[in-house]
Amino acid sequence: MSLQDAKREAESRGLDLILIVATANPPVARIISYDKFRYIKEKELKKQRAMNKAPEQKQIQISAREAENDLKTKIGKMEKFIGNGHRIEIVMRLRGREKGMKDYCKGKLEEFMKMIPFPYKVVQSIGFDGKSFTTKIDPTGASVKTTNTNEEKHIEENKDN
Repeated sequence: MSLQDAKREAESRGLDLILIVATANPPVARIISYDKFRYIKEKELKKQRAMNKAPEQKQIQISAREAENDLKTKIGKMEKFIGNGHRIEIVMRLRGREKGMKDYCKGKLEEFMKMIPFPYKVVQSIGFDGKSFTTKIDPTGASVKTTNTNEEKHIEENKDN
């Protein structure tokens, strides 16, 4: 269709003539409302941004005094975060006299890490920053489980019980 015919057709419909692909031979244009065209383009951009969005980092805080059932609840939350592809930071804040029992608290954090049933990759090993122990895990290493070798030994030892 010639340019003049396309312009006349767009005017007769009360719409706009929009150039879609200028580099094509012949150029490609559409007869559409410009507002509708802009809305469609914005929608496509939002969808692309959502696809390119980096996963967030979620934080789980535990305590050295927490009971096993409370820790299992927090593992449930972690599973939701991992399911959404988020990286998780596990923080164990030390308060008062707990600061004097760093070895005990670090052991409790390691026990918590062994309780995690799903595969993960340790991004940052357990470290102490003055007030808390922190570690980071990532679901991207889900194909290789880099944890719980001690748990497997424990299961084998207790098969008889």
